[in-house]
Amino acid sequence: MARTSRRAAPHGGVDPRDEPSAEWGWHGSFPNGTRIAGVVVAILLLVLLIGPYQTRLQDFWFIPISLGILVMIVYGSVKRRNDWRK
Repeated sequence: MARTSRRAAPHGGVDPRDEPSAEWGWHGSFPNGTRIAGVVVAILLLVLLIGPYQTRLQDFWFIPISLGILVMIVYGSVKRRNDWRK
């Protein structure tokens, strides 16, 4: 028989008094989804370089932004891999 009361999940480190939404749902992040979305956005920015543009002014924005996104993804992956050593 189903219970009528719901209990907050103790795992996850979120106290329901601090954040009431933890009582009724998952309260976390999507680390793999964030990395995948970052890589997709960086690739799309580099694909935008191909186009019928008369000037190359957009290259000065697209290339550094896409490289910055990729650097942040690599840095986050390395940092996450080395977190267990602390």
